[in-house]
Amino acid sequence: MIFITAKFLVKPEHADNWPEISRAFTEATRAEAGCLWYDWSRSLDVANEYVLVEAFRDDDAAVEHVNSAHFRNAQEELPPYLVETPRIINAKVPQDTWSELGELAVKNG
Repeated sequence: MIFITAKFLVKPEHADNWPEISRAFTEATRAEAGCLWYDWSRSLDVANEYVLVEAFRDDDAAVEHVNSAHFRNAQEELPPYLVETPRIINAKVPQDTWSELGELAVKNG
C-alpha cells in the first residue's frame, strides 16, 4: 500500500473550521475505490496544525487520487487557508491494513 502522513499548518483564524473547510475533499477521497483510509487529527501541541494519515491500495490508486477532479479542486481551494505548504512523508509499505502494536498488547480477562 501507499502510506502517507502529511502535516497541514492552517491559518489560526481558520483552524477551528478546517474539518468543514476540507470536508468535501475528505469525503470525495474516502469514496475512491482505492482509498483504504483518510483520517484527520488535530495536533495536541500546535493548535492550528492538522495531521492527515491516508493510505491507498497501490500506485494506480494513488495516481487516480492525484488525477481526480476533487484533487484539482482542493489544489485551488485549500491553499488560501494554509500558513505554508503541507509537509509529507510518502512510503510504500508491504501490508494492506494496520498491524497490532504488540509491545502495548491489551490482555483481556
